[in-house]
Amino acid sequence: MNHPSTARRLPMTVLGVFFLTVMIFPVYWMVNSSLQAGSGAATSDFFPVHATFEGYATALTEQGGNFVTSLLIALGTVALTLVIATPAAYGLARFRTRGGTAFLLVLLITQMIPAMVIANALYPLFNSLFLINNVFGLILANTAAGIPFAILLIRAFMGSIPQALVEAALVDGAGNLRAFVSIVVPISRNAIVTAALFTFLSAWSDFLFALTLTSTPEVRPITLGIYDYISANSQDWATVMATAVLASIPAGLLLIFAQRYIAAGAVSGAVK
Repeated sequence: MNHPSTARRLPMTVLGVFFLTVMIFPVYWMVNSSLQAGSGAATSDFFPVHATFEGYATALTEQGGNFVTSLLIALGTVALTLVIATPAAYGLARFRTRGGTAFLLVLLITQMIPAMVIANALYPLFNSLFLINNVFGLILANTAAGIPFAILLIRAFMGSIPQALVEAALVDGAGNLRAFVSIVVPISRNAIVTAALFTFLSAWSDFLFALTLTSTPEVRPITLGIYDYISANSQDWATVMATAVLASIPAGLLLIFAQRYIAAGAVSGAVK
């Protein structure tokens, strides 16, 4: 005889499995199509019976440089964003200054501005500074877009840190900088890792900044590499899908290794 609670959970379990299957199916089809050379994305067999890695070999040959470019941009964006956002978040959380609330409101408003508007605004500035077709220029653009969210996320956690911990360090002779580095940053690890992950994913998947601020193949992230395949009406969908799979690997690995930090950092500051 089935337990009543088990009977009630069964429909929800079935529904959960259904929605999970729907969400995962595009990923499966991407991998499946990448293993079937000579077929279109819509005409691939449901299973790769005669799997081949020709698409991956072509993707690595043609997109290897773009992959490295994306990695440099994403890592550089994470480093620069955290260097700026972490102390800024601490300052907003600890020191109650006039205009702090208005500044936070401005940060929230910036999250509502479309990326295309920001990219178009940055183009003439970057052009005058010779940052067009430049990896550092793309790092700056992605950093400018990522800093507001990182500040808001990290500040939410730092605002829940007991002031007594920082004050105890100050009483022991540590300055504000030493207390920040030795006390606040280690305690805020979950929030900082979460902000770093979201910043990396945003920079890694960036398309609009790359499309607006680059025009040469020497500086081209992986997102533009995939776009070039599609815009050229490519018939080699195995290579297109293989490139997409390779582009998904860094994000997938980061999510796997950082999931416990994300779970803790996403709710940090909600309960003091």
